[in-house]
Amino acid sequence: MAADPSSFSSPSCCRTYHLYLRCRVDFGARALRGTAAFTTRAEREALRRLVLDTREVQVFKVTVNGQDAEFGFGEKHSFKGTPLEITLPFELRRGQEAIVEVSFESSPKSSALQWFSPEQTSGKQHPLLFSQCQAAHCRAIFPCQDTPAVKLTYCAEISVPKELVALMSANREGELPDPEDSSRKIYQFSQNVPIPCYLIALVVGALESRKIGPRTLVWAEKDLVDKSAYEFAETEAMLKTAEDLAGPYVWGQYDLLVLPPTFPYGGMENPCLTFVTPTLLAGDRSLSNVIAHEISHSWTGNLVTNKNWQHFWLNEGHTVYLERRIQGRLFGEQFRHFQALGGWRELQHSINTLGDKNPLTNLIPNLNEVDPDDAFSSVPYEKGFALLFHLEQLLGGPDVFMGFLKAYIQQFAYKSIATEDWKDFLYSYFKDQVDVLDKVDWNSWFYAPGMPPAKPTYDMTLANACVALCERWVKAKESDLDSFSSEDLKEMSSHQLIEFMALLLLEPPLPLSHVQRMQQVYNFNAINNSEIRLRWLRLCLRSKWEEAVPLALKMATEQGRMKFTRPLFRDLYNFDKSRDLAVKTYLEHRASMHPVTSMLVGKDLNQNQ
Repeated sequence: MAADPSSFSSPSCCRTYHLYLRCRVDFGARALRGTAAFTTRAEREALRRLVLDTREVQVFKVTVNGQDAEFGFGEKHSFKGTPLEITLPFELRRGQEAIVEVSFESSPKSSALQWFSPEQTSGKQHPLLFSQCQAAHCRAIFPCQDTPAVKLTYCAEISVPKELVALMSANREGELPDPEDSSRKIYQFSQNVPIPCYLIALVVGALESRKIGPRTLVWAEKDLVDKSAYEFAETEAMLKTAEDLAGPYVWGQYDLLVLPPTFPYGGMENPCLTFVTPTLLAGDRSLSNVIAHEISHSWTGNLVTNKNWQHFWLNEGHTVYLERRIQGRLFGEQFRHFQALGGWRELQHSINTLGDKNPLTNLIPNLNEVDPDDAFSSVPYEKGFALLFHLEQLLGGPDVFMGFLKAYIQQFAYKSIATEDWKDFLYSYFKDQVDVLDKVDWNSWFYAPGMPPAKPTYDMTLANACVALCERWVKAKESDLDSFSSEDLKEMSSHQLIEFMALLLLEPPLPLSHVQRMQQVYNFNAINNSEIRLRWLRLCLRSKWEEAVPLALKMATEQGRMKFTRPLFRDLYNFDKSRDLAVKTYLEHRASMHPVTSMLVGKDLNQNQ
């Protein structure tokens, strides 16, 4: 097995199969402390050593089958953390198992955990904690084999103040009083489907739930729970459609958790408990495609998993493909093509930002000595999707290709794979079309930077209105501005508005007079849909409209979704009149940002500590 460049662990020597996690959540110390007991199996003869990944974690004691074991830390790495090297007190022969138990405490600065004081929550009464372990942050909670090549089952007992609720990426098994502290209780969880460590998730807070489907609760703080229940009411319909396309849903419960605004992603596909950003609460269910995406991960990503982060496109490209198939079923094939075309524009944006010679725009980037967080972009999502959409069109259409995807999921369920495994299976499934597959420029798709070597064909029906309006604005002279009115948008959906602005962002900046006129006739400042708002503010900043600066700073800081926060801060930094203010605002807010967001925005603004 090829090693994971983002991990110190050596699963080819020894592998962890099950985790029994017991820990206490200490809001005062901003730490988790407890024990992580791993069932491990020797993969080679005469094993005497086990290496686990850690980052800023204290280790107090290690036992193997109850016997004390010697341990020490290796050399610290800039982003991988520090290897924990455990010497087993006895030799393990190939196939033999042992239980390795590590007593640990996480750091208050753990990159995986965000702690909120009561004042930082919407309820203002109780503290809140959530974890985010993707890509390589589980090691910042407790020592583990932090590589997606290793999958394990887990059960957990989590002690929390009794007025709070604990939830995990697992099935809830019950709660009981903490025998050591009458002011606390213990929540019990079990996850019987093997998962990689990046999918272990924990949230603790004053949370309420509403039932929105036969297997779905939506969880949030009190002030957002009803709004969230309305927004995500279509969840069961999406789940059923996904099952029809991809096969049975194996995880039991499918709950949603709406996190505080600093959550750095649109969603995170933690099994049994998808985390989502409150920026999806548009009020009209128009941003629920993120839920279709996270549901799709139940098959592509969580069930079939990339072996390491260089093959991240296997997770994300297939998930975007399945997400859009769900939307095609629910809202029509034209809508699927429209969303696909929007993804192609998103890919163009990313490659324009990163640079078309940047090796991180490869579908399979080399992550040797590259932090996987630095490599994160829409490339694995949209370049990966474009490859699958291209293959769909070459190999017989959507139904034929969905047959392949369903067979692929069955073939590799519960496993972690690399691109070669995928490609070999593609060739065996389409063995009667090898001549077609051989014409695909695989080397360019996988290893060349920039845009893909081939562009799929898109149904333009829903996009034509967006293209026409974009062209009118781009070509308009000062004397033409009176020809625009609110009627221009009368027949356009919010999805089409997003596409219209995405097209404008691919053009040179509009004259200032044009964006001012746009505000006059369309009143974009009044729109709360976060996807529209982001693109509108970016258009204004690129046209050097100073009135947009405070609005952009507000959006960049009142939520922390990196898809919004990073481009806004970058655009503010690139506008000479707001550069100093962007840096000053970042420095004022970075302590309350998610650790990963803070680190990446700091790099964007050249403020690396």
